[in-house]
Amino acid sequence: MESGCLEKFCGHTVSTQQLSEIVEIIETFPKLSRTELANTVCELFSWKRPTGKLKSVECRQFLERLDEKGTIKLPACRKQYTNKGAVKVQRTGKADIQPTISTKLKRLSPILLTRVNNQEQRQLWYEYVDRYHYLGYQLPFGAQLRYFIKSGATDDILGCFQFSSPAWKMAPRDRWIGWVDDQRKANLQKIINNSRFLILPWVEVKNLASRALSLAVKSVPDDWQGCYGYRPVLMETLVNRKRFKGTCYKAANWIHVGKTTGRGRMDRDHSRQGAAVKEIYVYPLSSRFRQELAGC
Repeated sequence: MESGCLEKFCGHTVSTQQLSEIVEIIETFPKLSRTELANTVCELFSWKRPTGKLKSVECRQFLERLDEKGTIKLPACRKQYTNKGAVKVQRTGKADIQPTISTKLKRLSPILLTRVNNQEQRQLWYEYVDRYHYLGYQLPFGAQLRYFIKSGATDDILGCFQFSSPAWKMAPRDRWIGWVDDQRKANLQKIINNSRFLILPWVEVKNLASRALSLAVKSVPDDWQGCYGYRPVLMETLVNRKRFKGTCYKAANWIHVGKTTGRGRMDRDHSRQGAAVKEIYVYPLSSRFRQELAGC
């Protein structure tokens, strides 16, 4: 990649760091189509129209221009790609089942959240989540931060977190916030979604999950602001009640606000059906979160 050449997207300068992230996405997930790559890049960098829709066509043209210049290497064009969002994660021995960790929480304390920052850490995070989370790993839409949950006493990895862009629309959440549609479109980015939460299957430690959540609401907003330039004021998550009771979220004082309709969290055109109905929990990160989400 030529560091001396500044690229432009819709009049905005694209930084060297952004170009590096685009290259990493392409290299890590080579089976995504060009359209899916464009959608993912738009979500990651919030390249959107005033209506909230992605600048997907312009972004695909931008990526193809970079490909022609040799800055990136795109996959070959294809007519369709049916398994949208799914990716194949390489399996290694690093994420194999470990000996059981069954002890009191205080013996593992302090519990730490450590940012996933480099390629080696990302690959291990992907593999843990793909192997041991019931949803597996999928490339998330938009902005995202990933963490390992670790023991400060033993340095063991105990679990994984991912925080990413929020659901486009959820009627119970939106009623609870009390915003109108224009306010939601303008301020949705101030919500972040706890889109993956995994305690590794060999870790059996009472109260670990709620402790990790308590740490997350304290540290993730600062990290998000440092990374993306704005501070979230509300966290949300979706819990599949057929599998989980939401106990750790309740213990960490998250608020239950209702259920999803079963369309999927990024279903903007109401076309996707058949997703599991999930319970919606939220956690305010600011005492003025309603005013901030309303733009007051």
